[in-house]
Amino acid sequence: MNLPRIPLRPLVLGCIAFGFSAVVLERAIAGGSHFYAPVADPVVKEECGSCHLAFPPAMLPASSWRRMMGEIKSHFGDDASVDAETAARIARYLVANAADTGGSRYSGKLLDGVDPNSAPQRITELPQWVREHRKVPAWEWRHKDVRTRANCAACHVDAERGYYDD
Repeated sequence: MNLPRIPLRPLVLGCIAFGFSAVVLERAIAGGSHFYAPVADPVVKEECGSCHLAFPPAMLPASSWRRMMGEIKSHFGDDASVDAETAARIARYLVANAADTGGSRYSGKLLDGVDPNSAPQRITELPQWVREHRKVPAWEWRHKDVRTRANCAACHVDAERGYYDD
């Protein structure tokens, strides 16, 4: 019985392409409820990211970003003032991409337990954030490479790309 000969090269390339696609798809799914689109606006990324990770706007509600931008002269103990035009651009971007204004389909999970009439300022104080980090021992927060709960990139190596799973 003579079976037709199947060329190996296209078969191998097809398997490689399928495998690569599976890895990429798995990565997207793995991000799942822990993916928040990173800051895409270059001005926001530069201004906010010059001192800390430019946090995805979908991690806080619009009221939080409005309050934060309104108190920019005392931004967590620092004067983070920028010119009025830049401040307006940053505020528009943050509010437009906030958790409650279309920022991310998973933002609702992070805002579970947050009073809708509040304007929380620290992502690290959101009830869901606290629940997800409750098992991190105190000594890890004090580690020289971490130092603060707001240093997401110390533990979440893909935080700058929006992935907060480990």
